[in-house]
Amino acid sequence: MTALSSNSKHKIGIFGGTFNPIHNEHLFIADQVCEYLGLEKVYLMPDYIPPHIDEKHAIDADLRVDMIKLAIQGNNNLDIELSEINRKGKSYTYETMLELCRKYPNNEYYFIIGGDMVDYLPKWHRIDDLLNLVNFVGVRRANYVPKTDYPVTWVDVPEIDISSTMIRNKLSRNQSVRYLVPENVNVYIKEHSIYR
Repeated sequence: MTALSSNSKHKIGIFGGTFNPIHNEHLFIADQVCEYLGLEKVYLMPDYIPPHIDEKHAIDADLRVDMIKLAIQGNNNLDIELSEINRKGKSYTYETMLELCRKYPNNEYYFIIGGDMVDYLPKWHRIDDLLNLVNFVGVRRANYVPKTDYPVTWVDVPEIDISSTMIRNKLSRNQSVRYLVPENVNVYIKEHSIYR
């Protein structure tokens, strides 16, 4: 992330996740929210170890980072934030955003989450302190009521039903994931025999 000038706030989006692997719905959401809210950029921020209670088993962080870099090529709205990868350990959003706010005090952060994740906000590590650091952006999802006691800006994005779990399952059965992931990511997955 590059340092910004000191005379005004810069509206920056952060879209965190495991990205195991990144897919076209991730990219679509990030790009749509960037345009809808007039953000300067959205940074996709892969976690090192997800902090969820139901621990996810992700492939090596370097492979996930490589795929994100390939996926965002050519889109000036999107970039990558490696704070959690570089810090290693469990990735708590509060710690990451505190670090970013101290490092880039002229940024105003918009933290993007799926509508299904809004229900989990009460369980987030130091959520009340985190609310002082970021503006939460909820992406509306089917079957989830956009209602919460927390301040969340809701964004409507046309729904695409793709998940990383679906992609991993298809790959484990040697099925095609063409058009579910960017083609250069598809090639990378094949070349590195990931998820097979």
